[in-house]
Amino acid sequence: MMKVVSCTLHVALMTMVLVFCTPAFAQLKIDITKGNFEPLPIAISDMTGDSARASTIGQDISRVIAANLERSGLFRPIEKQAFIEQITNGDSVPRFADWRQINAQGLVTGTVNISGADKVKLSFRLWDNTVEKQIAGKEFNTFQRNWRRVAHLISDEIYKRLTGEEGYFDTRIVYISESGPARSRIKRLAIMDQDGENHKFLTDGSALVLSPNFSPNTQEIIYLSYKNKVPRVYLRDLQTGREEIVGQFEGMSFAPRFNHDGSRMLMSIATGGNTEIYEMDLRSRQLRRMTNSPGIDTSPSYSPDGRQITFESDRGGSQQIYTMSADGSNPTRISFGQGKYGAPAWSPRGDLIAFTKIYGGQFYTGVMRADGSGERTLTESWLDEGPTWAPNGRVILFTRQWRGSGPVAGRSRLFSVDITGYNLRELPTPTDASDPSWSPLMPL
Repeated sequence: MMKVVSCTLHVALMTMVLVFCTPAFAQLKIDITKGNFEPLPIAISDMTGDSARASTIGQDISRVIAANLERSGLFRPIEKQAFIEQITNGDSVPRFADWRQINAQGLVTGTVNISGADKVKLSFRLWDNTVEKQIAGKEFNTFQRNWRRVAHLISDEIYKRLTGEEGYFDTRIVYISESGPARSRIKRLAIMDQDGENHKFLTDGSALVLSPNFSPNTQEIIYLSYKNKVPRVYLRDLQTGREEIVGQFEGMSFAPRFNHDGSRMLMSIATGGNTEIYEMDLRSRQLRRMTNSPGIDTSPSYSPDGRQITFESDRGGSQQIYTMSADGSNPTRISFGQGKYGAPAWSPRGDLIAFTKIYGGQFYTGVMRADGSGERTLTESWLDEGPTWAPNGRVILFTRQWRGSGPVAGRSRLFSVDITGYNLRELPTPTDASDPSWSPLMPL
């Protein structure tokens, strides 16, 4: 008898709760420790439905799953024209020999059933065609409008089963949308899913905004705004749209970053020609100075456990990366390569710090260990800057800008790259884009 690993996604209004199950042991596995490897061939069949509407939802879900997996660079979805077996019942055991014949090592099937005016039950199965076994599966009960999110959750589940790492598809990205001529750019806060869908502008462009950062609960962001022509750090609730100034300070406040649980934040405050890093308790709004040097200390980023902070400073005569303890003690320089270093961002895993480097007239995105060892550059261009991490610590998103003449001169877009330096891809946005911040996985 076929074993189904099933879970239910209960939806009440906009609340989604997923009960996870213990996974079946998977024979099929991707070795992602190697820098250069062939993507895993996988077949994503259209989910079958109990009606025309259900079949359409199933096809849309399968399309999103295939796009997610392909974009990761770890999978190669096989074209449907190559399929020998046409799945007519997503609950049935497939003909494994047919899938092995087209070199599909993995197979995804599923079903969609309309269970009410706006409700739907969805299930998926992941098959290992070599050992002829189901190795994962889940069931979701939700509103029809949530089909795209279910596709991301399924993608995460497949990614996790076959790589051993958490996925990153059920996430959002907040960034700065840029438009207009170079000397009078309109910069608006914008938000979208990690694949560019569900795009929305959060501000109208009447005030310049910069450097947004997601909270750990994914429901708030902090950012710099020149609202009322005064640069201040604002806190915005993404559900209600309510925004507030985090504090009135003497001088300009900028470069805000949340800590690991969202209870505190770091930012830079510039007063009297000096820029220092401060920490604020977001409950009490008490402010504490963290650095004390004659140089510019900025771009702070907490370690995921909250015990350390990395930041950039020119206190030693050139722009470099430092770390310090969470109480501001023991500042230690960790970048010693050629060039200037900035914009450090601590990986969610805690093992690496991403950075921007300027050397020889070029910009680089790179990573190094927390002690500064093992430096590797991942990208190079005229202007690459502002790295932000996917929540699994596997992918980095950053801004790339072009120079020169022609249609791309001055263009600024978002790009992603794997920490191996492979799979460089543009993330399409409706306008120019900069300053991305990648959310944690969305709460269920």
